Amino acid sequence: MGRWRDANLIRWHEDALRPVGGWRPRYDNTATAISIGGTVRGMHTWIDNSGGRFVAFGLHDGLFTINSSGLKTDITPPALTDGRVHATANTGWGSAGWGDFEWGTERPDLGFVLDATMWSLDNFGENLLAMSPDDGKLYEYAPGAAGTATQVSNAPIGCSNMMVTEERFVFCFSGGGNPRLVQWSDREDNTTWTAAATNEAGDIELQTNGRIMQGLRTRSQSLIITDQDCHAATYQGPPFVFGFERVGTSCGVVSRRAAASVDVGVIWMGLRGFFSYTGGAVQELPCEVADYVFSDFNNDQRSEVYAVVNSQWNEIWWFYPSSNSQENDRYVAFDYVENIWSTGNLARTSGVDRGVFRLPFWIDPDGDLYEHEVGFNYDGVEPFAETGPIAIGVGENLMSVTQVIPDEKTQGQVDLTFKSRLYPNGIESTHGKFNAANPTSVRFQGRQVRMRVEGVEPADWRVGTMRLDATKGGKR
Repeated sequence: MGRWRDANLIRWHEDALRPVGGWRPRYDNTATAISIGGTVRGMHTWIDNSGGRFVAFGLHDGLFTINSSGLKTDITPPALTDGRVHATANTGWGSAGWGDFEWGTERPDLGFVLDATMWSLDNFGENLLAMSPDDGKLYEYAPGAAGTATQVSNAPIGCSNMMVTEERFVFCFSGGGNPRLVQWSDREDNTTWTAAATNEAGDIELQTNGRIMQGLRTRSQSLIITDQDCHAATYQGPPFVFGFERVGTSCGVVSRRAAASVDVGVIWMGLRGFFSYTGGAVQELPCEVADYVFSDFNNDQRSEVYAVVNSQWNEIWWFYPSSNSQENDRYVAFDYVENIWSTGNLARTSGVDRGVFRLPFWIDPDGDLYEHEVGFNYDGVEPFAETGPIAIGVGENLMSVTQVIPDEKTQGQVDLTFKSRLYPNGIESTHGKFNAANPTSVRFQGRQVRMRVEGVEPADWRVGTMRLDATKGGKR
């Protein structure tokens, strides 16, 4: 009540409401819009030793790279095991005990869920490392090389994901199907995995009842998050190489790409809330939109949740599927500097931050690649924000509104709509639209009033402090 309660494609920054940047297709050097041609769940950008820029894309059945000119290269390993576009309940052969159910009848959902295929991608120097959890092998690709990505010699198999640490060790998780196993290569050598007195390779089985979901680099540590808890790995040098410490319980991550590392630490979406690790211990993040997000969330497709950093605005965006969608169609964003949450509708399956490329790259479910935070095109959708009920006192008096005095930067660039009620459960009346001028004449009354702001111009409009010229009327 008395605050903003609903919005789409807007952000609050420096005490002002404003639209997020728009998007446009990314084109190759022949002015053709780039499309990967499938649902992408995994992206990574990097620069090779000669300054060439690349972005990698992982699909359920393929692996591709695109260079800065838009040249697409299929580097899918020939023997790659295909995964799934969406999560499915494993009700087929082998999903239950022999004779447990009637012959010819599909087994019910017993919790055996096969996740959507989510790639882990990183660079080891100038080379790309890639792993699909359905294939379980570690692959390497040298940018610009002929042929496809090749399996790394001696690396573990049957793994779920991987990462490269700040010290240039390669971590592989869940090798051999053990959901708690962490294995690492020798330093600077991703082909040596057998521990010996002459190297720093090793392994450890984490003391957890969960399965490892994601590993990330953070300040002076590597963070390993399971679907139940969180562990920090700190480099110590020989003979033990790494020390492992549990830093959080009941804080599991919702998918294999739902955590993001930023300057302030690591922040991730859990099953019913959000968590952060800034050193010491994991903390639950207060989130004013958590009820909205998780009350309309397709839990069966939670493995599709994807976190994208938007460092230009100090934000992390999580794309997730609403309850009636098989695919990511909504987002929740967090400004980790100003501690502001926002929500909206946008279908994106993966993304990467700006840095290697000038603008962020986000990709839609059809595999069409877009540059974001550029211009103010939203494919026909207008950004908006709407307040909760505004009342005089505790709502015992009627409020008669005759004028709106907007912030000076909004004049002519936004429309205002007001919705009033005489009683909390009464019929709602709509007033406007009014194009914001200084001042804007209106005329309506009610015990409760809500205001909706919509952008009407493709511009970086701002809404600061608005004032209503309202007088107190009678109680009826």
